[in-house]
Amino acid sequence: MTRYERWIVWSSALATGITGVGFFWTKYLVEAPEPWAVVNHPLEPWLLKLHIVAAPVFVFAVGMIATRHILVHIRSRVRQGRRSGLALVGLLLPMAGTGYLIQVVSLEAWIVPLAVVHIVTGAVFLLAIGAHWLGIASADVPGME
Repeated sequence: MTRYERWIVWSSALATGITGVGFFWTKYLVEAPEPWAVVNHPLEPWLLKLHIVAAPVFVFAVGMIATRHILVHIRSRVRQGRRSGLALVGLLLPMAGTGYLIQVVSLEAWIVPLAVVHIVTGAVFLLAIGAHWLGIASADVPGME
């Protein structure tokens, strides 16, 4: 990957992850100050909007590296970061797909399962991308393998 590709992938992943975790925290873990409050925390709508802006940048960045990094490493059976990389590839479609569907589906019966799948795949994706980063970083540091 080029320096720019590396930068856009990791920075957009970080932005998407931070805003996603922040939105989850404000929406599901913070108690509303009043029983009739529309939002639980003043940052909730801002975190959601930032997440919706950051996520497509991340999807674009993954698309940029798909042929020169992801497919090349899958075909050549590169061992370093393989398990976490394959987990990331497998999680990307359900995570991104449910993220887009949550925005366009209006039936509550569909939104709740989509949100659950999005949250679970997003959380596992964050763990996998952390493992992937650690696997890459350990190759650069002598003694960490």
